[in-house]
Amino acid sequence: MGKANFTDEFKLNAIKQITERGYSVADVSRRFSLSTHSHYSWMKRYNVP
Repeated sequence: MGKANFTDEFKLNAIKQITERGYSVADVSRRFSLSTHSHYSWMKRYNVP
């Protein structure tokens, strides 16, 4: 199985659900079937505190 490629728009939408809508990283990760590590990595990449 190959590595999934997500668009910047998808990543930013996931980050906004955490930062603006107040969902936890675990909740968003579960809904998108992704690891929490992916979300923390994206947040670091886009300089989101």
